[in-house]
Amino acid sequence: MFIAPAYAQGAGATGFGSSFSAFIPIILIFVVFYFLLIRPQQKKMKDHQAMLNSIRRGDKVVTNGGIIGTVTKVIEEERELQVEIAQDVRIRVKQDMLSSVLTKTEPANANDPKSDDKK
Repeated sequence: MFIAPAYAQGAGATGFGSSFSAFIPIILIFVVFYFLLIRPQQKKMKDHQAMLNSIRRGDKVVTNGGIIGTVTKVIEEERELQVEIAQDVRIRVKQDMLSSVLTKTEPANANDPKSDDKK
């Protein structure tokens, strides 16, 4: 006979070390995903929420649709803003639909005759 018989090798001892070492790459992938994807996204959302909560009358804002205007009224109950996009042209925008604040100004006075808030 030209072919030597092949015998199966004895099964190695499977213990805690070998089964745990199989999960190490998966655990490392989750750690990398957390630090590269999840954590920065949470920080960005937190900063955006802080920006939305600090908006006040007189701020120049940009909506998600690209409309640039000045906040003339903040409606807290409905989380809406009244934004003046041209002279005497005002629109109501949901506060969550703002992408950024261009300029932060001092709050306008309530007695200012220029700020005529009509519904």
